[in-house]
Amino acid sequence: MDVLHVATLNILNLADRWPERLPLIMADMASLQPDLLGLQEVVYPMQQDRLIGSAGEGYYAAIRGWAGRPEYGNSLLVCEPLAGVQVQRLDLGLGRSALRAVVHLPGGSTVLVAVTHLHHVVEGAGDRDGQAAALLDWLPTAPATDATIAMGDFNADPDEPAYGRMTAAGFRSAFAVANGAEPAVTWPSGLQAEAMDTDGEPACLDYIWVRGAVAITSARLVFDRPAPDDRTLYPSDHLGISARLEIG
Repeated sequence: MDVLHVATLNILNLADRWPERLPLIMADMASLQPDLLGLQEVVYPMQQDRLIGSAGEGYYAAIRGWAGRPEYGNSLLVCEPLAGVQVQRLDLGLGRSALRAVVHLPGGSTVLVAVTHLHHVVEGAGDRDGQAAALLDWLPTAPATDATIAMGDFNADPDEPAYGRMTAAGFRSAFAVANGAEPAVTWPSGLQAEAMDTDGEPACLDYIWVRGAVAITSARLVFDRPAPDDRTLYPSDHLGISARLEIG
């Protein structure tokens, strides 16, 4: 049996008070130190993923999968001695993508890890459902593993078709299993900024999905604390999720 700690966060690119938000992300990352961290909205020329990975004692490799343009997209941070191999990227259209990698765990188990970010338009439930369908068709084309983890900002609340499609395909939401229900809100966080996105109602949009030989021991919100001296400043406009899993 392998124990695995995973987390996900949409870091909100370089917008909305990034220089002020970065120290909060770094502080929480230094404390959290997951084995795997899925990031969305990463600006690669700014090395945001590698910078976040430098917080704390762990050494993280960054695996990238661009979305919309080559300098921007998703990242998977993998803490040594783990490594991601057989990396692939899937274009989901509408400037979105998914990346996946196979991770071999110390106890002999293997896990396929995918990071994605689905279409954001409030009226785009059908587009998100199509992207979720494409993701689900693509994941089984990877080498066989003991378990699959698909995480990220799905931009879909639990009532949307994309959520139902994931559960119908045998995926379980780690947070819902561990806590009996999804969090009420993962967006917005409480961050206040002049140009911030205000489209849509507050909802749960972010997930860690698992399938296969995996038990969920706990899950919680992370990257969810405001600055001590400014209650309008959060690490991102999204809250993150972490989960502790047993694989195999």
